[in-house]
Amino acid sequence: MNFDWGAFSGSIPNLAFAVSQIFLIDIVLAGDNAVVIAMAVRSLPKKKRRFGIIFGAGLAVILRVALTFFAAQLLELNFVKLVGGLLVFWIGCKLLVQDAVTQKTGSPGTSLWNAIWTIMVADVTMSTDNILALAAASRGNLPMLIFGLVLSIPLVVFASDLLSRLMGQYRFIIYFGAAILGKVAAEMIFSDPLLTGLIHLPVFVLYSLEVLFAFGVIVIAKAYTKMGGKSSIGTLP
Repeated sequence: MNFDWGAFSGSIPNLAFAVSQIFLIDIVLAGDNAVVIAMAVRSLPKKKRRFGIIFGAGLAVILRVALTFFAAQLLELNFVKLVGGLLVFWIGCKLLVQDAVTQKTGSPGTSLWNAIWTIMVADVTMSTDNILALAAASRGNLPMLIFGLVLSIPLVVFASDLLSRLMGQYRFIIYFGAAILGKVAAEMIFSDPLLTGLIHLPVFVLYSLEVLFAFGVIVIAKAYTKMGGKSSIGTLP
């Protein structure tokens, strides 16, 4: 990925347009990441929850900046998005099981540091496409791209804090969030170069698979919980 430090020099209207584009992209793309963060910290005490949101989102953005230089190349490799999608699907199941443990025992289903680790892994896994969208809006200008990545921190923190509060009052939002992760997982898996090179799926089939994965997260987590599963469904590597 090549960067041009002076792409917007001497062009205020173009700079303003690029900034507005980056801002809108950050707002749109903040949703998926905010869902993961809110679900990961929901069962933590209030003070730890706020720390987990800020620290987790901050570290995730630092990793995004490092990943920026390899994003385009990574997306062209077989298995990268496939494995990433499976990881996101598993994280969705894991967070639902942790929530069930919290509801049953009254104690947090995860620790602060495990929540932060979950946030970082999920955010980096899901953010490659997001980085490329910001790179396109910044026209390869590195300072503008970093501005977009840094801007995403307060947006994700605000959305995560709001979602975690709502999840505490309305538990159905937790299942909705898990379903979103299932949908994102399907998008990643079936856009992997390996699969797209082997078979071209019609749009309605792709949408059907996304719906199937969305419900699949909930069904698998529920089944695991009923079988006596604990939050140890997975400790992230």
